[in-house]
Amino acid sequence: MGDSARVALAPPCPLQARYPLSHHAPDEVLAYFPDKRLTAGRFFRDALMLAPALTSGGHVINACHDRYLFAVSLAATLLAGKLTLMPPSFATQAMGQLQAGYPDLRCLHDGRDWPEGIPGIRVQDHLVANAPPCDTAPLIDADRVATVMFTSGSTGEPTAHSKTWGRLCINGAGESARLGAAGMTIVATVPAQHMYGFESSVLMALHGGASCWHGRPFYPADIAEALAAAPAPRMLVSTPFHLATLLEAGLKLPACDLVLSATAPLSAELAERCEATLSAPLFEIYGCTESGQLASRRPVHGPVWQLFPGVQMALDAQGAWVHGGHVEGRVLLSDHIEAEDADRFFLRGRNADMVNVAGKRTSLAHLNALLLGIPGVVEGCFVQPDDEAAAGDGVIHRLAALVVSPSVDEAALLAALRARIDPVFLPRPLLRVDAMPRNATGKLVRADIMALYRERQRKLASDNA
Repeated sequence: MGDSARVALAPPCPLQARYPLSHHAPDEVLAYFPDKRLTAGRFFRDALMLAPALTSGGHVINACHDRYLFAVSLAATLLAGKLTLMPPSFATQAMGQLQAGYPDLRCLHDGRDWPEGIPGIRVQDHLVANAPPCDTAPLIDADRVATVMFTSGSTGEPTAHSKTWGRLCINGAGESARLGAAGMTIVATVPAQHMYGFESSVLMALHGGASCWHGRPFYPADIAEALAAAPAPRMLVSTPFHLATLLEAGLKLPACDLVLSATAPLSAELAERCEATLSAPLFEIYGCTESGQLASRRPVHGPVWQLFPGVQMALDAQGAWVHGGHVEGRVLLSDHIEAEDADRFFLRGRNADMVNVAGKRTSLAHLNALLLGIPGVVEGCFVQPDDEAAAGDGVIHRLAALVVSPSVDEAALLAALRARIDPVFLPRPLLRVDAMPRNATGKLVRADIMALYRERQRKLASDNA
């Protein structure tokens, strides 16, 4: 496998009239467990057995933690003619808002942490272990809307985006072709309900010739155990937060054949450490919920991204637009992009991250990278306070920062920042916290950041009173 920024583009997959639930042959292994392996034929059979249970309501949320049962639930929902909704969170407030918009909502779950107040169906109750597998894959119309994905709301309110079955299938096949993942066993630390986890574990397993580990390991010891149990060649799908935590644990880790990261910027230093520790090339995925994954790169080989097969990009005064391949329609990206040629580009940060302080411009992503480069800083981010964001004139007067740095105090942090950034960007205030409010995929959502910022400010004011 070569550098993703230099791999020749594969021809785009043609959009067919119908696609199977999986491109695996019925006797090929789709999912691995500690004590068993389940074939695609078993998967087809389980989906057909579960589908009749979905008799009421037109909309389903899939809360299965088990990745195999998630895939079974997704397939059964398709077979039953229902629509899978994938919200950014299963928090009570988010579920209340979703149920208000979709009053016929039902929940498929595997018995662990499913949303309260929504009629639920436990998937295992409808499966029979010794039933014979199916020898034919059920087919689904390509233009059938299979899922509605909701953005994380990291920069505002979550928005809904429909995904058709045919383009989801092309998505999984295209990623696998780019990464060379066919035949690999995917161990993923990210939930299947998130766009990245959905694409890079579920869709790649169903339509990219890979298989998946059934669980979702989170803690370093669990990740190491899952990797050791998963048959080689193996692939770890994770996030910068999980990867950094895994390496800091100092555990002896099984070698991987491929590591994949997304959801947040990955430093070159962390990429180098991951490749050395896991004895595998590490690739990053770039994309968003609106478009799906769009490009990949290998950070140790440089900052250039290469578009996926069939995906095209065009730049105009509004910004960067993508279309083609698995992209639904034409999507305007929220990132500042600089093209190198027709299929390669540089990512310069989110448009919403650009800040103007006293006539000087930079991006929050750039400031965050400098902050995280200070020795002793574990986590942290710059914050544009609510009162500044509300001004709406494009010019702000101050930034703030939240930092996890147990061994470095505020004065030392500010001194280190003064040596790295223009004084106008120094955070006022800089607040040390115990931990950053990351969600299940390791993302920092603005609403959660601002809640922590306000809480820390109140405590500081109280302590100084």
